[in-house]
This record gives sequence, structure tokens and C-alpha cells, in this order.
Amino acid sequence: MSAYASAKQIYANIGVDTEAAIARLDTIPISIHCWQGDDVRGFEGNDDLTGGIQATGNHPGRAKTADELRTNLDKALALIPGAAKINLHAIYGDVKGIDRDAITPAHFSAWADWAVERGLGLDFNPTLFSHPKSADGLTLTHPDPAIRAFWIEHCKRCRKVGEYFGQKTGQVSVVNVWAPDGYKDIPADQLTPRKRLEKALDEIFSEKLDPAHIIDAVESKLFGIGVESYTVGSHEFYMGYAVKNNIALCLDAGHFHPTEVISPKISAVSLFVKNLLLHVSRPVRWDSDHVVLLDDELLAIAHEIIRHGLLDRVHIGMDFFDGSIDRIMAWAIGGRNVRKALLVALLEPYAQIKKAEENLDFTQRLLMLEEKKMLPWQAVWNEYCNRKNAPERLVL
Repeated sequence: MSAYASAKQIYANIGVDTEAAIARLDTIPISIHCWQGDDVRGFEGNDDLTGGIQATGNHPGRAKTADELRTNLDKALALIPGAAKINLHAIYGDVKGIDRDAITPAHFSAWADWAVERGLGLDFNPTLFSHPKSADGLTLTHPDPAIRAFWIEHCKRCRKVGEYFGQKTGQVSVVNVWAPDGYKDIPADQLTPRKRLEKALDEIFSEKLDPAHIIDAVESKLFGIGVESYTVGSHEFYMGYAVKNNIALCLDAGHFHPTEVISPKISAVSLFVKNLLLHVSRPVRWDSDHVVLLDDELLAIAHEIIRHGLLDRVHIGMDFFDGSIDRIMAWAIGGRNVRKALLVALLEPYAQIKKAEENLDFTQRLLMLEEKKMLPWQAVWNEYCNRKNAPERLVL
């Protein structure tokens, strides 16, 4: 008997259909972030990286052109089985010499054509960092109305690009707004910048676009380098804004306190927002965006999504950038780990565990939660990879 046939029988004995799990796993799109491939530099012709983020390391192979980046993404996609999207920032189009308040869908047509040819979706992000008009650490909340207007126009145009992606690919594009605005030292006035941010967001989202093509999202952060004391777009601000305005809330695994995780937040906020965007990352002491491991938190995130039937409402994206290792393998390792975590969650005998919990049989609940860790999910993973012509294990 093959390893998979044995595993299939073991799972069947506890009421789990491995074939159904494989079929569902294959349809869950993971949004692969383009910025791992070039250390968040983009193609405007500017190598500066600002906004409280850093990409460290000098491993050879950083993409210098959009064609190189797409070629490298193709190599990574061949190693990551299952449905995928590509997540772009606004600095990754044919935008050299084009200021950010002037971008149009035409500047991203090469990406759209490439994605359509491969059956990929495309997500999008305004880039509110690494620009002369973000040098003060303030963009949508800048005291200068002209600077605020510049960034508002940029975000409006990014929404149009996202709508275009949705139309071209036939897959909804999640357009996520994150602004690095904040202060290095303690501000005297914490309220006024948030009022400016609320007003700016209201203007950005004032035009209603077709939800079949675009989902708007907003993303919070605890702090960044140079804005250690105060971030305008805190979790509380954006959660309130998302609930009030019925737009998606982004939870980034690295954007909270060092010991705070996002997995328990998923079910809580799902009661109040229709759509959630996840940036799956791995912070090491701060939002340092390391390659995702198959660790307890990643497994917990996957279980929260699967257990509560949130796959149609939660959009899963990765967000890390490590320039110290091979960038293609970084994508592949991280993407495969996200899909492995989803498979483990899909193979969980959740109905039985939940029944024990509802019967207040906490001993049985604990027993099953521990014993399921020994179930042969690796054999199911290997079978899935073989069916997708992807390697069971990665080797350099």
C-alpha cells in the first residue's frame, strides 16, 4: 500500500476526506508579493528604501527589471503548487520617469498580459514611501495640503489600476492602502493627524468601484524605523475605519507588539468586517519580515480560517523580504509553508473536536488536539505535489 493510500485510510477512519481536502487546497489563492524579488526597490530608477522598513543582505540575483522579476516569479511559481496571485506595489510598473500621481493602468499592462497568460490574479498597493514627498515621514497626514493631495491622487489612481487588473484577469484585485506616517518622538497632538488620515481616506474611497473587480483594504502598523513613538494608522484606527466604511481590514503578522499574534484576531474581526486581508510574515523582535516558517502561528492562522469557514472572505498574501538568501527560494519556501499550513487545517477532524468542546469534554478536546499532530499529513502533501508536478521537497 502506498504512503498516500495508507494516509487516506487513516484519515477516513476519523471522518476526514483527503481527496476533498486536496481539491479545496488547490483552489485557495495565495498572493505572492513581488517585492521579495528586488528588496522593495521597484523600477522608478530610485534605489532608496524609506518609510520605516528595511531589506537587508546582498545575496546575488536581485531583479533589476520587470522582465527579470517576472522570470524569477515564474521559477518560484513552478515550485509552489496551487492557485496564486501576484501582489504588486505601484513602483513595479513601467513607471520610470512617471510620478506617482500620474500612473495609469497602461503602465501595468505588461503585468496584466503576463498574469492572464498564466491564469494568475493581481493584487495592488499604493507606494507611499521612498519618494521625495514622503521624506518627512508623512504622506496622507502631512500638514501641507499640497502633499496630502499628491498622495490622495496617487491612491485614487492605484484603485483604478486594481480595477483594471480585476477586469483583465477575471479575479478580484485587493488594493491595500498602507501609509508609513508617524513620528520618531512623542507628538503633542495625536488626534489631528488621525483626522487628516480619515479625511484623506474618505476622499480616496469616494468613488465607488465594482466590487467584482476590486476590494479596498486598509492596513495598520505598530511602528517603523524612524516612527517609533507614534503611528497615525494604528490598529484601532483602521479597525474602526474598516467597520464604519465596510471595507477590508488587513492584518499583518508583523505589525503588532512583539508577543502579539494575529491568529486570534481573525475570528473576532470577522464578525464586523466582510473581508479580511492577511499579510503572512514572520517578525523577529520587530516587523523585520522574515521568510514564513511552518511554525505554530502560521498553523494557527490557517486553522482559524478553515475552522470558521472564512476562505471566501479572507484573502491570504505574503509579506517578507530577505536579501540575505536566494530570493526565488525565499518565495518558494514561504509559499509552500503557507499551503502546507492550509492543508494541515483542512485535514483536521474539526467536527469531532468541536463536538467534544460543546459537550464540555475538555479532556477529549485536548487529547484530539494533541493526537492529530501525529496524523500523516506529509503523505497527503507529497501526493498533492506529485499531482501538480511540483517537487515534494525543495533542493538547491
